[in-house]
Amino acid sequence: MIEYLVLASAISFLLFLIPGPHQRYAGIAGWTGMVAFLFTQLPDFFAENNFVYPLMTICSVPFLVITARQIWNKREPVMHLTRGAAIAFVIYAPFEYIRPVGNWLIGHVVDEVSAILLYLQFPFTMFDWNIFINQGFRVEIILACTGIQSIAIMLGVAWAVKSTWTQKGLAFLLIAPVIYILNLLRNVFVIMAYTEQWFPYLPVIASNGEFGYESFFWAHNVICELLALGVLIVIAFALFKLIPALGVLADDLFKIYWGEIRRVRGKDTESSGQQRD
Repeated sequence: MIEYLVLASAISFLLFLIPGPHQRYAGIAGWTGMVAFLFTQLPDFFAENNFVYPLMTICSVPFLVITARQIWNKREPVMHLTRGAAIAFVIYAPFEYIRPVGNWLIGHVVDEVSAILLYLQFPFTMFDWNIFINQGFRVEIILACTGIQSIAIMLGVAWAVKSTWTQKGLAFLLIAPVIYILNLLRNVFVIMAYTEQWFPYLPVIASNGEFGYESFFWAHNVICELLALGVLIVIAFALFKLIPALGVLADDLFKIYWGEIRRVRGKDTESSGQQRD
């Protein structure tokens, strides 16, 4: 079911890239599938005590309503945003749906993380081809641990607007190698922090009932999530410098979405005032 949602969303976004009267329907279907997928993941997010993705999921509902309205009206900034999402899906889809391709990337990440851990003389063994184990604690490297999602999203952002081939190439060099290398360090940090139990703190909010999970929670769900957000913001600002049209797009999108939120809030206030009378 979940795989079909993602596949349907990917196909819809792919169709959006083909000019024609169907674009509005394809764009709305793509975003709807993405939001539906987020809601199917809520149990996993809560099981991991992840606080970022549930918040994103809640915010995705008003985002979808506003986006669908703007796509239907063919507002150019939102069409560019949808184009970026479509490009991101096209980049990500082969790794998700062609298992040998995804496993190839996971294997490379495992090899490079292993090399870094060996260089640091950190003790570990391989429980399986993609599972590190130390002191009985295991960390599995899956596709989400490779950085391909962030790379695809940022490349989608960079290529959402018209730019020269030089700008596209420089954007790729700014995004892919930087995120990939930092993601390797992220995996190394999580493996070391979890298997050595660096952060066994505040089990009331960090525990999921599994022994030792607190260290994974703080390392993976808090420290690395916040650092990753900071890195993506820095990369985004660098992209704005490299491709000025992206800065204009971001400003236009902010005005559209904030304007829609204010419009709805204004209606709610007016309605409340009428009820009090």
